[in-house]
Amino acid sequence: MTPKLVPPFTAETARAKVQFAEDAWNSRDPERVALAYSEESDWRNRGQFFKGRDAIKAFLRDKWSREADYKLKKDLWAFTDNRISVAFFYEWQDAETGQWFRSHGNEQWEFDRDGLMARRESSVNDIPIKEEERRL
Repeated sequence: MTPKLVPPFTAETARAKVQFAEDAWNSRDPERVALAYSEESDWRNRGQFFKGRDAIKAFLRDKWSREADYKLKKDLWAFTDNRISVAFFYEWQDAETGQWFRSHGNEQWEFDRDGLMARRESSVNDIPIKEEERRL
């Protein structure tokens, strides 16, 4: 039986929530990804701040139009009753220049009682890499 992925989180449900997010983001489907967020989810991504599923979908469409061959790995860092922290990295190729990058970051997630992400804070650094240096 699959546990329901709502707060309060356990080690098992927090790991499952992180895997669910990794799988959704690797689909590169903004509609699918946005369903994990509350209707009015607050986001900070690098220096961008925005709110709501429509803004999330627009952000993801733009992101994946520039980041070709995107592949992501997320790892559970810590969790509490309704919060999860993850460390992640992803690799992608700039759609215009062909340069490969590995992006490293951390995210803090806060969930509502239905298990939807109400707040996401993400810090990310991009490192240029050679194609043969890819890990994913």
